[in-house]
Amino acid sequence: MTNIKKNNGIIIEQVLVFGSVAMIVISALASFAATTVRASRETFNREQAFQSAEAGIDYYRWHLAHASTDFQDGTGTAGPYVHSLKDKDGNTVGQFSLTITPPTQGYTLVKIKSSGSSSLDPTQTRTILTQVAKPSIAEHSFAGNSAMRFGTGTEVFGSIFSNGGIRFDGIAHNLVSSGVATYTDTDGDACTTSDSYGVHTCLSPADPTSPTALPNRPDVFNSGRQMSQPTIDFSGFTADIGSLKTIAQATGFYRDAAGTGFVGYHIVLKTNDTFDLYKINSWASVGNCDNSGSEDLSWSIGTQTLQGNYAFPINGIIFIQDHLVVDGQINGVRLTITAALLPEPSDTTKFKNIIINNDLSYTNYDGTDSIGLVAQGGVMVGMISDDNLKIDGALMAQHNKVGRFFYSGSGCTYGHRSIISLYGMIASYSRYGFAFVDSHGNFSSGYVTRNINYDANLLYAPPPEFPLTSDQYQILSWQEVKN
Repeated sequence: MTNIKKNNGIIIEQVLVFGSVAMIVISALASFAATTVRASRETFNREQAFQSAEAGIDYYRWHLAHASTDFQDGTGTAGPYVHSLKDKDGNTVGQFSLTITPPTQGYTLVKIKSSGSSSLDPTQTRTILTQVAKPSIAEHSFAGNSAMRFGTGTEVFGSIFSNGGIRFDGIAHNLVSSGVATYTDTDGDACTTSDSYGVHTCLSPADPTSPTALPNRPDVFNSGRQMSQPTIDFSGFTADIGSLKTIAQATGFYRDAAGTGFVGYHIVLKTNDTFDLYKINSWASVGNCDNSGSEDLSWSIGTQTLQGNYAFPINGIIFIQDHLVVDGQINGVRLTITAALLPEPSDTTKFKNIIINNDLSYTNYDGTDSIGLVAQGGVMVGMISDDNLKIDGALMAQHNKVGRFFYSGSGCTYGHRSIISLYGMIASYSRYGFAFVDSHGNFSSGYVTRNINYDANLLYAPPPEFPLTSDQYQILSWQEVKN
């Protein structure tokens, strides 16, 4: 008889074991799926919050493009300003809250802070902080309307731009840009050609001419070069100068032409927030100096008469409708000083100049101190100028040049000067320069050593109401910040 051994319950035990394992696996997968879905939802909500914050920035940039002086979102009240964000079907998908920091007096810098959230989870917020400003001409270390030449040994740290061509034979640490593709370099040496590139160098090995492709020259152009760029409208600055006159007459300091018997004004800036104002009776004699290269004037003070001592205007705007000599020192103030005759005369000889013959300096070099000099004619250095001359400021010549007049000849004491040091920027309609050379390239007049350094503080904080190159706000910085 055969014995059959029964193993009752074995299958049940296996089912229970595998079932338990399956339940654990399914539970883990379900938990993982739930975690993944939750993480995906959180990621989606955070991204939606970020998109909402970006929408807030875009919205207010649009608002400023249509109402450039409204920093209260059209409400006339203090913020924050909350808006819903809708999709293409009109469904609310999020919201953003805007905090707007308007520019201080004389600036165009606006701070826009946008905090966004998703309608699905309002607790998830992302915040973006953007700074926008209307660019002024002071964003460049050099800005010009005519062809420029920067000689061997020149080292420039700020950006350079000219509507005309640029020959650069030194070292440019920032971008060099021109409004033309090609031009005629007329400096009268081996590099002279009618088809020079808009930005080129004659530093060995000299750049080829068009149409041969330009090589990379990082030894000269550290940050590159650009050509055929949008130009600067120097004639358009007449409106800016007119605005400066209006502001000065209303809330700044304004003086009409000096009048019969006088040739201009002289301002001496002081560190106690005041300035002395003189009327200039006459210019000093040219004497033995040959000034055939420019007007037959020394542009240096002969005699003058004190008019008084005045406090700096709160808005920093000084406007003089005559030739103006400026010197002195400031401490903790920001000024824009303009010399112009408005309405603008058709006779260009009547355009008004700003003259600097003695040191014009800051006390602080952290952006606290700032001087803008805006001349309808030129910003010039006269004959009887300091042998070691220091100029701190942003210098703009609307119709003439920033530079020195020509003084030379036998017995001309002031023909040759030693050192001029500029800390600021130059905007010059005509080709700038503080020295002259003869037909053989030999120095003949002006300053032997010329040190020109860009004040980087001007990039974001130009002098009050300094002429703008655009009416539109441009983004200066963009960053996500913690709430």
